Amino acid sequence: MIIVNKVQQFRKAKKLTQEEFAKRIGVSRKTIVSLEKGNYTPSLLLAFQIARELELDINEVFQLDEVSEGENKKMKQQ
Repeated sequence: MIIVNKVQQFRKAKKLTQEEFAKRIGVSRKTIVSLEKGNYTPSLLLAFQIARELELDINEVFQLDEVSEGENKKMKQQ
């Protein structure tokens, strides 16, 4: 199972740059880049901070995908 996030979609809807968003939640822009690419899974605390900053429920931003990580990588390569 993997965690899928919609951070980029919601951040862009708020018209925030990665840099602005990172500053608001207290992380680096690199963290936002990694998060949006799906290369980084945030801590529970950070996930709540992200959802709060986006004014959304955490379940709207982050979802558990039942597909295994290996299967997900295969699907991305196709």
